[in-house]
Amino acid sequence: MTRTQYYTATTLDGFLADEANSLDWLFEVDTEPGEPFERFIAGVGVLAMGATTYRWVLEHEKVVDRPEEWRRWYGDRPCWVFTHRDDLPAVPGADIRFVQGDVRPVHGEMVAAAREGSRGSRGYGENVWLLGGGELVGNFADAGLLDDIILGVAPVTLGAGAPLLPRRLDGGRLRLTDVERVGQFAYLTYEVGQPVTPSAGGGGGQPSA
Repeated sequence: MTRTQYYTATTLDGFLADEANSLDWLFEVDTEPGEPFERFIAGVGVLAMGATTYRWVLEHEKVVDRPEEWRRWYGDRPCWVFTHRDDLPAVPGADIRFVQGDVRPVHGEMVAAAREGSRGSRGYGENVWLLGGGELVGNFADAGLLDDIILGVAPVTLGAGAPLLPRRLDGGRLRLTDVERVGQFAYLTYEVGQPVTPSAGGGGGQPSA
C-alpha cells in the first residue's frame, strides 16, 4: 500500500534549517554508514518538495551542472516541485514536474506514478516522499494525505529557523510506531491520523513557494 511520508532530519528543538536557510548544523554532526535512509529510499517511488527545498538542492549540490549528483541521491524517480515561481530550472535528464495549487489532485498523480513505477524494472517502491519544507508538508497533513513522519533528530538546537512542521497536530493524530538510535541521531517514526472534520467550512490548503 502506498504511503505518503515526510522523512527529514531535524534539530532537537524542531528546526529544519537556521535563519539563513543553512543546513551547516546537520553536516557538523557525525553520521554512520548504513543510515536508515538507505532502507527508506528503497521504498520510495516518487518525490515532492517545495521551491525553497528545490532551490537549496540546486545551489548546494550543483545538480544543473552535475545532474549525476541528483541521480546519485534520487535515481530517476519523478519529482514534483510545488512553486509559484517560473524561474526555476529543471535538472537535465531528471523527471521534474513543476506544479502549484491544491495538493490533493497532485497527490493523486503522484500515487498513480509511484504504483506504476513499482511494477516496472527499476525496482523502486511505491511510497511518496515529501522532502519539505514544513509548510508544504503541512498542506498535505491538512488534507489528510500524510501517513507517516520519520525524523532523524540531531543533537543540535538552533533557537530559530525554518520550522519542522508549522501546524498543530494533537496527540490524537500522532502515534509513535518506531524508535531507533543510529550514532548521534534518534530516528522517530510517527503514524499520522486523519484531521478532525470541521463542523462547517474548511478546505484544502494552498502550498507556499
